[in-house]
Amino acid sequence: MPDTRFFEALGPVSLAELASLAGAVLEDPAHSSRMIDSVSPLSGADERMVGYFGDKRYLQDLAITRAGGCFIRAEFAARAPEGCARLITNEPQAAYARAANRLHQPILHPSNAPAIHPDAELEAGVRLGHGVVIGQGAKIGSGTDIGANTVIGPGVAIGRNCRIGANVTISVSLIGDRVYILSNASIGQAGFGVAASSGGALDLPQLGRVILQDDVTVGACTCIDRGAYGDTVIGQFTKIDNLVQIAHNVVIGRNCALAAQTGLSGSVIVGDGVQFGGKAGVGDHLVLHDGARLAAGALAMRDIPSGETWCGVPARPIRRFMRELSWVSQAIDREKKVKGGGSVDGDG
Repeated sequence: MPDTRFFEALGPVSLAELASLAGAVLEDPAHSSRMIDSVSPLSGADERMVGYFGDKRYLQDLAITRAGGCFIRAEFAARAPEGCARLITNEPQAAYARAANRLHQPILHPSNAPAIHPDAELEAGVRLGHGVVIGQGAKIGSGTDIGANTVIGPGVAIGRNCRIGANVTISVSLIGDRVYILSNASIGQAGFGVAASSGGALDLPQLGRVILQDDVTVGACTCIDRGAYGDTVIGQFTKIDNLVQIAHNVVIGRNCALAAQTGLSGSVIVGDGVQFGGKAGVGDHLVLHDGARLAAGALAMRDIPSGETWCGVPARPIRRFMRELSWVSQAIDREKKVKGGGSVDGDG
């Protein structure tokens, strides 16, 4: 169930209504009146939740799910366990998106409420700049400074002795103590999730959170997206430079360093002590193990083992990269020598 500090639950809703809304066909009409409270990934669902199956990689999750319903293509319907209602559709992910929008919606700061909502809880010693907005249910610890025109969304929790710069936006987030967030950073906005459908692309609702542990630093203009369903997590003492993009469901360990313009795709797992050079990039669902290093401008398209340094596009171990670079350089020199009829530098 999405965190009720950030998302309003709109259920329960019958499977019959969800099927109609999503353009699916309920395989067994006997399940029409089954009530559903929430969407969920199949692996964590119970009988009051509905999920979807759209990728053969998750057949095991389908086999063991306890979900009350599942949006699924007809050819895979027999793989769903007994007791899980099959909602047949050629667009299971898009159907899930429609169901999620029916069952959950983000809690917003009411337009007629004061800028500092009366339900917000600010401990003694909180300092607010001009134009700060703080939503209902937000909690801010003592000694925290919040810069001008920063917006703290409903339900957000910020620890003690934090420094939040000007024009920062924080939503759907839990933030520890002594966290520094520089100006114009955006924390907890919806991640990039899109479902294809016959009626056009649909945004997938992003129902997870962002968690910044103690002593994290987030640079100016950096964006950290909330999870699609689980959480995006930044570990203690990790330091993030300016203009970094961290996508939904990324989990970063402790004591990591990310230089400017690094980009991490969705569901990347980063161990402790990992370092990223400027403009480094990582493909989705990869793992960078403890102590790995990704050089400036490198693009990781495979997992990186512990303690190794990789560079290049696509990234590979640095020794291999340097050997390849040396071989290419020597080959070019040989070609120039042959074409020139002498040494490359013209002294031969």
